[in-house]
Amino acid sequence: MNRVFRNKIYPLVLGLLIAGLVVAQDYQRQFGGRRGVDESQRNGVPLWEGSKEFKDDVFTFARIQYDSHYGNYGWRGGRGGSRGKWRTDFPDADLNLSYRLKELTSLEVAPEGVIIRLTDEALFDYPFIYIIEPGHLLFSEAEVLALRRYLSKGGFLMVDDFWGEDEWANFYREMKRVFPDREPEDIPLDHEIFHIVYDLDKKPQIPSIQHFMYGRKTERADAQSANYRGIFDDDGRMMAFICHNTDLGDGWEREGVDRGYFETYSEPYAYPLGINIVTYAMTH
Repeated sequence: MNRVFRNKIYPLVLGLLIAGLVVAQDYQRQFGGRRGVDESQRNGVPLWEGSKEFKDDVFTFARIQYDSHYGNYGWRGGRGGSRGKWRTDFPDADLNLSYRLKELTSLEVAPEGVIIRLTDEALFDYPFIYIIEPGHLLFSEAEVLALRRYLSKGGFLMVDDFWGEDEWANFYREMKRVFPDREPEDIPLDHEIFHIVYDLDKKPQIPSIQHFMYGRKTERADAQSANYRGIFDDDGRMMAFICHNTDLGDGWEREGVDRGYFETYSEPYAYPLGINIVTYAMTH
């Protein structure tokens, strides 16, 4: 079988078992890790033993490392570096979503995610990849070719947490390099991705916890509503799901920080939509 996505042939995912979400501990947060996250960096997220029976068929949260012209700590001179925007919400968002997927579904889930570049030969081992804060990302030519090949061969990309028209313009420009002849399409609320496991009643806009604390529902004046868009192949398969003007990652990362934020955004929207997206990616 083509190593592209042997993991997408998932005998377990079709029988999802859903339970109620619970408030997690108020974890002490810190960044850590490159290729994965060791036990000391889990910040209170339980470590579980992976399936021995399905050790080659597990979902692994794969975060893409990319270069950008502006990083979390200022101008990077064309390089995102180890502190670039790609690291936002790491590792807690990755670990928390993975843990909730294990607890709330019958997916076999790896307890540790990975950080990987698009040009890494191991990219095709992961059917789902995640790019965060792409408002300033810069793809190399090699990355453009690698992403085009990955998505065309069955991979799925989730994009999250970028706001406003200028950041959209940058991301749109980079994705047009990947697929010059394809346009992102608005995803209507009646699309399966909003209902496959959890039945969402709206397209949620999730602000960061900092903006929530100030009573704000958006992070930018030119980002008054969330946009969910998809890029499709010639057969109508969704290759990329783009979450613009919303921040699911903070809903995962900050679940144990503030009960109000958890009850307003993490529990009813960030986790349900995150679980829906992963389920859709693994079954289509």
